[in-house]
Amino acid sequence: MAHCPIRGYSVRGAYHLLITNDIPIADPTAEMIWHKKVPLKVSIFVWRLLHDRLPTKSNLVNRGVISSEASLCVSGCDIIESAQHLFLSCSNFASLWPLVRDWIGFMGMDSNVLSDHFVQFVHSTGVGKVRRSFLQLILLLRV
Repeated sequence: MAHCPIRGYSVRGAYHLLITNDIPIADPTAEMIWHKKVPLKVSIFVWRLLHDRLPTKSNLVNRGVISSEASLCVSGCDIIESAQHLFLSCSNFASLWPLVRDWIGFMGMDSNVLSDHFVQFVHSTGVGKVRRSFLQLILLLRV
């Protein structure tokens, strides 16, 4: 409840505070994950990817499912397999990003953080809702 100097705390004051102040969204990707033209299972996969909930080898080690000796990337690059590694830095799998960037004409620099990469890619051109929706669709379907 919000405090009013004359009347004290009230629900009305709290409501007014919420609707008049710009409160930043805690997760900037939350609105971008769900796209009406993308199957629900793809959006769920992207949510799991961005929240590090995929069964990567590093997560399986943390949960005690596999031993730490079995945690190296499936591509044979001798790096621990994590979502960030697989999608952004693995020499075998992440090499698709430059091709997608060239295809859509995106000249920006990729982030090494999955959520930042996602936001940067979708908002890369800064032009129009339709273009952002298209980039969002490409990113979701690429994953």
